[in-house]
Amino acid sequence: MSANRGGRRRGPARAAARRAGRRGPAQVVAGRVRRRMLVMVGGPARFQVIAILAAVLALVAADQATVGAVGPEIMSSLRISTTELGSLTAVSSAAGALAVLPFGVLTDRFRRVRILAISIAVWSVAMLAGSAAGSFEWLLLSRIALGAATAAAGPTVASLVGDFFPTAERGRIYGFILSGEMIGAGFGLLVGGNLAHLLSWRSAFWFLALLGLAFIVVLVRKLPEPARGGQSRLPPGAPVLARRPRRGRRGGGGRGDGGSARDQDDVARAAVRAHGIEPDESMVLRRDPVRMSLGQAARYVLRIRTNLILIIASAVGYFFFAGLRTFTVVFVHQQYGLGQAAITALAPVLGLGALLGVLSGGRIADRLARRGRISARMVVPGVAYLAGAVFFAPAMLTTSVAIALPFLFVAAGSLTAANPPLDAARLDVVHSRLWGRAESVRTFLRMGAEAVAPVTFGVVADVLGPSGPNSAEGLRYAFLIMLVPLVANAVMVLHGRQAYPRDVATAATSERMTKDREVR
Repeated sequence: MSANRGGRRRGPARAAARRAGRRGPAQVVAGRVRRRMLVMVGGPARFQVIAILAAVLALVAADQATVGAVGPEIMSSLRISTTELGSLTAVSSAAGALAVLPFGVLTDRFRRVRILAISIAVWSVAMLAGSAAGSFEWLLLSRIALGAATAAAGPTVASLVGDFFPTAERGRIYGFILSGEMIGAGFGLLVGGNLAHLLSWRSAFWFLALLGLAFIVVLVRKLPEPARGGQSRLPPGAPVLARRPRRGRRGGGGRGDGGSARDQDDVARAAVRAHGIEPDESMVLRRDPVRMSLGQAARYVLRIRTNLILIIASAVGYFFFAGLRTFTVVFVHQQYGLGQAAITALAPVLGLGALLGVLSGGRIADRLARRGRISARMVVPGVAYLAGAVFFAPAMLTTSVAIALPFLFVAAGSLTAANPPLDAARLDVVHSRLWGRAESVRTFLRMGAEAVAPVTFGVVADVLGPSGPNSAEGLRYAFLIMLVPLVANAVMVLHGRQAYPRDVATAATSERMTKDREVR
């Protein structure tokens, strides 16, 4: 009987081994990677939400990267200048900056998954229209519509993250979701560029549009609208998403307590209570903020000192990143004398550094917060910005790619590591019914900074260095000068850690004061 019991115990293991033997090596590796990912994110339900929200950001990033990748083909096909090509990106960013404000209002009042689905549908149609453009004006109009549609991503994703995931893990979860931006940018650069080379730039637009339309089906079927206030938060190990969460009158969710029972998952709020930190009574909300107009909401969230610091820090960080994104290829070619093949091989290395940074920044901040470091979500970004500037400078001063590569690798990781804890901290200090409008204000200012960055970098480079295809001097000076606001960013964020605990306490008190006010 003992042997039989042993045989029964070994039976499932042997069956699994036989199944593994029938699979190829690639399938075995893919299965192991999937199981590892499920463990990292906390189960199948969480993985499903993270993958869908990351895909939303990936679509936006892929579009931006594709325009740059197919730029030469567009210029040749439509006979446009470099300035006109640059304006395609500028008008898209400007349209998004304007559209994001009303999207913030819609996010706080209506079903967010439906808003995302409609915006992606408009985005896909705009991509199809752009692929059929016969003139610069036609393509320009399509890019305006596309930029306005993509503006929904920021407010809706931020609000959904807040309602799906407990506060204690948001930094780490944001890291996984923001990795979609890195993956999407790489996808657009490689796939879009190759399609344009093999077929035409129009085929790259068609491909992205079809991906967008297919993704709408996945979004609607696989992402249910969560209840507002924390009732739909996913515990670790949750196997499936609930298809019909408890609904309220708006936004598909009930009010929830947002500040009592759920605080057991909220490291920041639990810590401020334990330390007896009092809220700022002048900032405590006593009526449901969903009733605020856009102007009232914008003024309120900008009065939250921590939130204002985080908005400025995010804008400065994306300003620097937008300049890098525009001129890195030109600078690497001029500074290190690399050809296109070498630059293509270098890009995945730097992309890996950026991906490791975005995945580790939030994780480190969350771990420090659980150990009692209340302001960890401010300290980690401040240190990351400072490290990015420190490691980026030596790479600008050498002409050896072998020497520069380790510095660039660490700098890329440092700059992206700042974003997840910053995004999580913004949710900590703002009432949950203001998340959409607070994010829309931040995105408005961030996209404005991204729009002016290429022009600013270019002007500084032209003024301080000789122009020409082989002169890196101007861009080198521009990059080094732009490190100054990045260092100032670090100092500002580190100083802002003093206001963070009180702003967290204020947000928690506001949630408790308004929890029983039903949205009409």
